[in-house]
Amino acid sequence: MSTPKVTYFDFAGSRGEEVRLALVIAGVAFDDNRISRDAFATIKPELPFGSLPIFEVAGKGTLAQTNAILRLIGRLYGLYPDDPWEAARHDAVLESCEDMRHRISATSQAAPGADRAAARQALAANVIPRWAKGLEQLIGKGPFVGGQRPAVADLKIYMIEKALSGGNFDDIPITVLEPFPGIKAVASGIAKHPAVVAWYASKT
Repeated sequence: MSTPKVTYFDFAGSRGEEVRLALVIAGVAFDDNRISRDAFATIKPELPFGSLPIFEVAGKGTLAQTNAILRLIGRLYGLYPDDPWEAARHDAVLESCEDMRHRISATSQAAPGADRAAARQALAANVIPRWAKGLEQLIGKGPFVGGQRPAVADLKIYMIEKALSGGNFDDIPITVLEPFPGIKAVASGIAKHPAVVAWYASKT
């Protein structure tokens, strides 16, 4: 396969970074096409769903939707299960993390102030713990979702744990995931993966 191209915004977070890290862990060289918000506005009408990231391979076309991209990379490079039941468990992780991302993002639509604070406090008190408990059950014995080796589902967990524990969202305590050692173990395992460490070292 020719060198793939990942197009996303120029920051180390959210959906685009999940795709980048999947290729990094797989050891696949790729064109890391980072664009500005202004550039995005220019190309948005041409994008499959008007959003990023997109994944392009010469002769294959352009693929959008982050979880679809992650599954493809996972299938191509051994970061996604072959067994249908195991694949469904990994899918549940991918989809539940995306659902939670949408729940959190929705609070950003509220004007700063009491309404936004109340919405995020409610998430922290009820929704996030319930989601995290279900996610822990999907992780199983760990340290990764699939056992000893990381998979694309682990990257989804890593990115959302990093955002929540990093204080990215006002009024959601950075300790919200502390009661969930499985989630923390997955995030730590990805953060310490040699390929991930080398990737971030190359960006400093």
